Amino acid sequence: MKGALILIIPYYIFINIIAFAMYGADKYFAKKDMWRISEKALLGVAVIGGAFGAFFGMETFRHKTKHAKFKILVPVLMAVHLAVL
Repeated sequence: MKGALILIIPYYIFINIIAFAMYGADKYFAKKDMWRISEKALLGVAVIGGAFGAFFGMETFRHKTKHAKFKILVPVLMAVHLAVL
């Protein structure tokens, strides 16, 4: 079990930093009318472990907070990842 945690915890930290950065970057791109990160990619990073980073990115950057699929799926994914951990 300890061996698995040595791999899992750094992964979760890394993927959540990436998720947070993706939401911040997409908000920046939206303001500058630039190429955007797809919703599929934003939700995908939450699915593979970045749900907490996605949530905090949504709240910090006030990005995707009015989209029902983000408001529902990201917290559900947070609960799933908590259960897994």
